[in-house]
Parts: sequence; structure tokens; C-alpha cells
Amino acid sequence: MGSGSFRVSEEVAAALADGRPVVAMESTIYSGFGLPEPANYDCLARCEHAIRQGGAIPALTAVIDGVARAGVEAAEVERVLTGSTKVAARDLGYASATGLAVGVTTVSASVTIAARAGIEVFATGGIGGVHRGVEISGDVSHDLLAIARHPVVTVSAGAKAFLDLGRTLEQFETLGVPVVGWGTDRFPAFYVRDSGFGLTMSVRHGDEVAALVRAQQELGHPGGVLVANPIPESDALDPGAMGEAIESALAQAAAQGVSGPGVTPVVLAAIAEATKGRSVPANLALAENNARVAAEIAVALGSLRAAAGPDAE
Repeated sequence: MGSGSFRVSEEVAAALADGRPVVAMESTIYSGFGLPEPANYDCLARCEHAIRQGGAIPALTAVIDGVARAGVEAAEVERVLTGSTKVAARDLGYASATGLAVGVTTVSASVTIAARAGIEVFATGGIGGVHRGVEISGDVSHDLLAIARHPVVTVSAGAKAFLDLGRTLEQFETLGVPVVGWGTDRFPAFYVRDSGFGLTMSVRHGDEVAALVRAQQELGHPGGVLVANPIPESDALDPGAMGEAIESALAQAAAQGVSGPGVTPVVLAAIAEATKGRSVPANLALAENNARVAAEIAVALGSLRAAAGPDAE
């Protein structure tokens, strides 16, 4: 199903047509940009299993041969996981017009594709945000605006810990995005359960998120919701060690003249080295946990839609 620049896989199209719950997934986290081999393959398998076990259909997003995809056929997954071009929302049109062979989608592109397909829930690892030193660089991730613009629930383990998290939360407030803690009133920071910043909204079950989404729609409040889901306690890394690793990595990036999107791989590599590889299994655990929560929310939204009946649309 789709057009020349957009396509929905057969499985995902059938699920949407039948009103079954679907969870969109970004592809960057499952590529070399997010995890080394073979951990990226393992992560994708675990997340897809968590979504299916939770009663939803996984829809990996990507660009293949110039076509934005919501759902990737099994024979094409290898191409996506080995893709070397990262595609954000602003790049989707260009990727299509130039027939890009393979593009792995970031949060902003994935949310955009999910909304285009009619998928209400999206699972990722951690979102981008406001970078440190923004007063000089002006560096604010488009992830924030994409989440604000599209009616999609994004489930993440907060934002990447090396960002300016206080300003990231302030930006969400400016954009009118509800940031809801999943079983917590603290904003998580990827590998760390508590960034030091509090949240004014929290939920414990998918049906609470579904009720929030439907209320927003009835009240005419546009855009999406961010569900901040902390990494499982047993998999979280030591906040002190993480802080030291991040500061060292940021100094290293600055010395190399690296800025913007280029900072992320430098910091992730430094964290992996500083934690003696423990960041990789932590990354897998938080991604799988987000997939599980996203499936619960998708199922709850589907149940609410079914209970409302066909006239609710």
C-alpha cells in the first residue's frame, strides 16, 4: 500500500486495515549508528518479539530505493541494518527524489512516517533534544518538533544523557508536548533512570496513556505525546561513572571540532569504552523495554477505538 515515495508493508497494511495495533520502530538504533554487530541484529529481534508478544505488529521504518517505508519486508532487513546513510525528517523528500538506496531513519523521520501511515505509537531508544551550548550553536534536534507536530505517542528512555536536559524539557513545554513518566515522576536519561529533573505527569498503564491521547484529540490539542520510560533498574548504569564518561567524551568531541549529529557516535563510543562494554547490553535492555511499553499502549488505544465504535472516527 502506498505511492511512489511511500509504502506500507503487506503485514502492516493488513493490520491497520483490520484496526489491529501497530508500533513503528526507527531503524537508526538497529544500524551501525546505534549498535555494533551483532548486537544490532539481536536488538531488533528482541524488540520485534516484545511488540508481537504484547499483541501488536512491529513496523520498522526506513528508506529503501527512494521509498519511505512503514514496515520492511524480511528480505530487505539486511539492507537496512547495514545502511550507512542517516535520514531525518527534513531529508525524506530529498531521499525520495534522488532514489537513495538505503536510509536509516532517525526519530524525526520515523515519527513522520508513522503519522503518514496512520500508526499511533512509536518506540525508540532515546530522543534527541537541546544540545549543550545551544546559546552559541543553536543546536536543537528536530525530534522535538516532529513529536510536537504529529499525533504519535513516542516511547523512549528519556533523552540522550549528554544533552541539556533541562532546556530539552523547557522546549517540550514551549511546543505543548505532554512529557509523561511511565511509573515515575522523574525524567530518565537513557542509561540512567533519573536525570535530576522532575515531571508533572505520570502513568502506570497503557490505558491511561490511551485516555490521555483521546482526551487531547477531543479537546483539539494537536501533536504527540512523549512517554518517558526509565531503563529497567537492573540494567541501569552508575550515574557518577556515566557523568564522567560524558564530560570526557564531550571534551574529546570539542577538541576534534565535532558538533551537531556527529557528537552522538563519539559520545556513545566513549561511553562504551568507559563502561567496559556494559552500555551495549543496557542499550538493548532499554530498547526492548520501550518496545514492550509501546505495544501495551498501542493495544490500549486499539481497545479504546473499538469500544467507541466506527462513528468515533
